[in-house]
Amino acid sequence: MQAEWQPRHSPWLIAVGVMLATFMEVLDTSIANIALPHIAGSLSATPEETTWVLTSYLVSNAIVLPMTGWLANYFGRKRLFIACIFMFTLASALCGLAWDLPSLIVARILQGIGGGAMVPIAQSIMLESFPRQKRGAAMAIFAQGVVVAPILGPTVGGWITDNYSWRWIFYINLPVGLFAMFMAEWLVEDPPYIKRNKSATIDFLGFGLLAVWLATLQVVLDKGQEADWFNAEWVRWFTVSSITALIGFVWWEFKTDHPLVNLRVFKYRNFTLGLTLMTTLGAILYGTTAQLPLMMQTLMGYPALQSGYAMSPRGIAAFVTTFFVGRILGKIRTRWMLCFGFVMLTVSSFMLSRINLDVARINIIWPSIVNGIAISFIFVPLTTTTMSQLSQQELGNASGLYNLMRNLGGSIGIAFVTTMLARGAQAHQALMVEHLTPTNPAYLQRFQAARKALSLHTDPVTATHQAYAAVYSLLDQQAHLWAFMDNFFIFGVMSILAAPLIFLFKRVNPAAKPPPAAGH
Repeated sequence: MQAEWQPRHSPWLIAVGVMLATFMEVLDTSIANIALPHIAGSLSATPEETTWVLTSYLVSNAIVLPMTGWLANYFGRKRLFIACIFMFTLASALCGLAWDLPSLIVARILQGIGGGAMVPIAQSIMLESFPRQKRGAAMAIFAQGVVVAPILGPTVGGWITDNYSWRWIFYINLPVGLFAMFMAEWLVEDPPYIKRNKSATIDFLGFGLLAVWLATLQVVLDKGQEADWFNAEWVRWFTVSSITALIGFVWWEFKTDHPLVNLRVFKYRNFTLGLTLMTTLGAILYGTTAQLPLMMQTLMGYPALQSGYAMSPRGIAAFVTTFFVGRILGKIRTRWMLCFGFVMLTVSSFMLSRINLDVARINIIWPSIVNGIAISFIFVPLTTTTMSQLSQQELGNASGLYNLMRNLGGSIGIAFVTTMLARGAQAHQALMVEHLTPTNPAYLQRFQAARKALSLHTDPVTATHQAYAAVYSLLDQQAHLWAFMDNFFIFGVMSILAAPLIFLFKRVNPAAKPPPAAGH
């Protein structure tokens, strides 16, 4: 069996170089969220229109992700990686210079195209640069960017927006991008099995089906609740188109001799199980990241920046724990590390499902810390185990699929949170309003106290109307709180239901020889 390829430079130096680009790209998936109101005011757009700033990036990013392996073989991986960093950096400058909403959306599409291949390329470079027995350490470093960056994004974005301008959340990418290009040019090299093949047949049909599937799916997930889901005709058509394109894409990729995406990696049990668990983790991670700041701002009165600060301990806990996890990986069975991680994830979700409007900030910080620890104990061993049965030649293609499912899981989690908050609040309000009757002593006491206090400042008729409004406002607030708590509880249940899949993983010796590469 031929020995595995090793790079000329130190793997640790390569890790630092590629992680600059990874952290920059992943940070941009969440840093713009908190600046949307400022963007809307600056560019004379409605809040609903500015959400396309997020959607356009996610759509273009998702389309490129699974194509990464093919693109690396066609253009050369090092060439593609540097080109992606350049495009992302240039598009960031264009985002900052945007003069209206359409120009910003076009720039974000270019940014998504450039960023789509950066993360899977960085992951495959790190997995290949380290010996198989040290891939856990490589993924611990990789987790710093992929896990911590989305958590820190709202905090960093809030601070920059409040103290400078929303344009600077894009301008800060310029020095980082230029330095990342220099590091990539110096350190990254193409392994001998990645040969630039310009004569390779371009799978136009596969690309078209892939683009239709992911674009329609992403738009439905992002805009579905706003359009009342399947009550809107365009949602039904987009959903049918997405499902049809997915079926056609899978059929064609198995049929053609030169597929755009090699789906044959799904024959490996660990890879298929790992993608399922990563999709679940992505939904919980991104769903919680979207829900916690929203709850603190809308129900608890936290300013945007302060809600970001309350989320920071989660990122710090994940950052610190990841170093520890990287050291013990290989000494403790990944199965037990994953079990511990999912138990902690369940505990943190259930802790958040028991809070109320009178809790102190520490009651949110502690579950967030537990959540950050859980994510580190899941992400690092899960990635290592998922890729454990793959040869070096298959890592680039597999990394694209792996990161795609993490992002799609995140989109599903955010869509779930948005939908369940709106509908859960309505359901709880309908149940609670039944208790607002003249025969309920608690309601009468609250209403009369409010009317008495308000009558000191206005006439009795106005005071009565204001008292009704105050009681309804409290009812609405409590209904939304119950909806938030329900979502956290469901995330906990999802963690429990996903955990048994851990025991289906096939144990692979890290020091064992890699399997032969599958045909592509």
